[in-house]
Amino acid sequence: MSGADTSLWPFVVYFFAVLALVATMLGLSWLLGQHRANAATNVPFESGALSVGSPQIHMAVEFYLIAIFFVIFDLETVFIFAWAVAFFELGWAGFISISIFILLLGVALVYELRSGALDWGIKTRSGAPTSTLTQEAQK
Repeated sequence: MSGADTSLWPFVVYFFAVLALVATMLGLSWLLGQHRANAATNVPFESGALSVGSPQIHMAVEFYLIAIFFVIFDLETVFIFAWAVAFFELGWAGFISISIFILLLGVALVYELRSGALDWGIKTRSGAPTSTLTQEAQK
């Protein structure tokens, strides 16, 4: 065997090991899974108590937006921290790169503020036609 064949061997073994793992996980999930369900397993259940009332909870979308914005800006903090750790090794190219990155963060934040993504309360669209019911109620 040549040198190229021996260096490819670990990847082939890894590939088949991953296939075997995936097949095992899918087989076990089918064996232990939902196909054996009865009526009791389909009832909503949380913390040892059966659900009471409607399962539809209407939460304001702002909670999700704030959570997503937090995750985005938190990950950006990780990138800035990694740059700060390697500050001297990166030199001016790293400084210019992180400056562009922070500038883009600022532009994104200004866009979010101007578009009203961080505003809570009733959303209104400027320039949108009002409904006929609203016009009749005002008369």
